[in-house]
Amino acid sequence: MSSSRKNEGLSRRRFMGLLASAGGAALLGPVAEAGALQPSGWPKSYGVLTDLTLCVGCRSCEKACQEANNLPPPEVPFDDEAVFQELRRPTAKAYTVVNRYENPKDKQRPIYRKVQCNHCNEPACASACPIHAYTKTPEGAVLYDPDKCFGCRYCMIACPFYVPAYDYESALEPKVVKCILCHGRIKEGRLPACVEACPVGALTFGRRTELLRLARRKLLHEPQRYIQHIYGEHEVGGTSWLYISGVPFEQLGFPANLPKEPLIKKVKGFLSAVPVVFVVWPALFSMCYAALRHREEAGQEKDKGQEG
Repeated sequence: MSSSRKNEGLSRRRFMGLLASAGGAALLGPVAEAGALQPSGWPKSYGVLTDLTLCVGCRSCEKACQEANNLPPPEVPFDDEAVFQELRRPTAKAYTVVNRYENPKDKQRPIYRKVQCNHCNEPACASACPIHAYTKTPEGAVLYDPDKCFGCRYCMIACPFYVPAYDYESALEPKVVKCILCHGRIKEGRLPACVEACPVGALTFGRRTELLRLARRKLLHEPQRYIQHIYGEHEVGGTSWLYISGVPFEQLGFPANLPKEPLIKKVKGFLSAVPVVFVVWPALFSMCYAALRHREEAGQEKDKGQEG
């Protein structure tokens, strides 16, 4: 029997053994209360307030984001308005995008909306991730650790804003990508790249509590300009990215009728009653398979080198 086939047989036996062990451990008890894994809130966290009445669709924020994250140039140049012919979502190659909508109040002046991760106070992506690849930081950013991820993509399903994107070009190394609120820049005392690049002041960075005060002042002093709603103040427990607008948010593609409580509270009782085997088994299966597959490939490469 060749060395590569020995490796394959050994991997299969070890794989089944690991699954049996994992299954035995999984049957030991119920899932811990999901709420215990959630942050209690960060009163000094930062955020960004987007004034949709000021955005002019210049896409300077997109360009700054691409450069700050070393992303490839866009397929449509930043100065080409043809990009607004369709609605876009963030992708593995663009962590933020700007879309254009018709203005019901003035058809000559369209409304532009910047889309990116909203950095929820109690993120559903973190609640859904079976191996805790997501972290809510004290600064407000929700960060993702690709070294922990095994590609289940539960976070993509759980996100109420449909933000996390999967990098299909790295199929052998699962990777989910999204805006990180320029966490490194914030830690250095700098502005997020998109905020720094905005030429019209549509984006304001600061403590979330201060941004809410600023938004309320704007709504109070110019009631004819804004609808009386700060999007992100309460939606799904609140978000670090906040919005004010002159038209209802649902007309600009925002998810409507979201609950005020974090989504995890809607399913905490259910998760507490479900045996671990039904929740954890797919995660354990995928992790074991990925690890053993990696070892098999490494062994085959070694065999080829020896044969050569």
